[in-house]
Amino acid sequence: MPNELTVELAERFARIALGHVGREYPNKPDHVLAGPQDARTPRELHPIFYGSYDWHSCVHSYWLLARVLRRFPDTAAATEIAALFDAQFTPDKVAAECAYLAQPTTRGFKRPYGWAWLLKLAAELTLLPGRDWSATLAPLAEAFAQRFRDFLPLATYPVRVGTHFNTAFGLRMAADYADATQDAALATLLRETALRWYAEDVDCPAWGEPSGDDFQSSALIEAECMRRLLAPETFQLWFSRFLPRIEQHQPPTLFTPASVSDRSDGKIAHLDGLNLGRAWCWRALAGALPADDPRRVVATEAAERHLAAGLPHIAGDYMGEHWLATFALLALEAGALPSP
Repeated sequence: MPNELTVELAERFARIALGHVGREYPNKPDHVLAGPQDARTPRELHPIFYGSYDWHSCVHSYWLLARVLRRFPDTAAATEIAALFDAQFTPDKVAAECAYLAQPTTRGFKRPYGWAWLLKLAAELTLLPGRDWSATLAPLAEAFAQRFRDFLPLATYPVRVGTHFNTAFGLRMAADYADATQDAALATLLRETALRWYAEDVDCPAWGEPSGDDFQSSALIEAECMRRLLAPETFQLWFSRFLPRIEQHQPPTLFTPASVSDRSDGKIAHLDGLNLGRAWCWRALAGALPADDPRRVVATEAAERHLAAGLPHIAGDYMGEHWLATFALLALEAGALPSP
């Protein structure tokens, strides 16, 4: 089982994503109808991100394509990716996506998961040289960054579920955008919010994992959020309190890959993503531990078990195929590249 991103895997991931970012149906829109005039097709609502079964999966599949293009610009898929971006990242299409957000019915649209992925995509585009895709997408990215600025001061409590509503995931991904755009005020807001929500968390039991439709570990994504946002020394102290017994493989649920009984069921198929998401977090956390720390070996071994459980299942049924490759890429690259 591969444990790093190879050119062959990158090409495979890109082919999977290219196969569905332009596939409009089946589609699960997150759309509020204020009247009959709002009954429109996905492509009419979202001229860029209308494929991949739902808007957020389309966005993070574009991130996957951008990442592959940057890492492996000479692959056969690279030309197709660039042509797709040229066709889709245009001022008129970005304006249409922005106009959708301006409607009063969209205040909670894709909060915070889709917000986070759009900013993650925008951060990746800043690293692609010689193109204007980043500048073209910038108005949409700024609209979502402003949503974070408006929402976080109002969010008294975090959301700790293992699905799209998890707030730690939102903070973690938005941090890459704040760094890429050198937005120090946003970075400070993200860090202060993480401390307000999570600084006092100790001895995480993780007894609720996994729930039947989790694709994130609420415990591990919180740890990964804090790793990303805190200074290394501060994170080390926090992490030792948050998961104090990982040398003893406690809590045990975090070390056992989830079992997936039916990959044609979209919710049950989330559990393949949970395995890949845990692999991502465990690998990133392992990389943050000192080389002689015994927890580093424990975390690395846990990551490899989860990666082995999830990686063979990124394609085959559309319920998983439209999104799982993204989380496989996160897992394979964890710790391999610096953040933007």
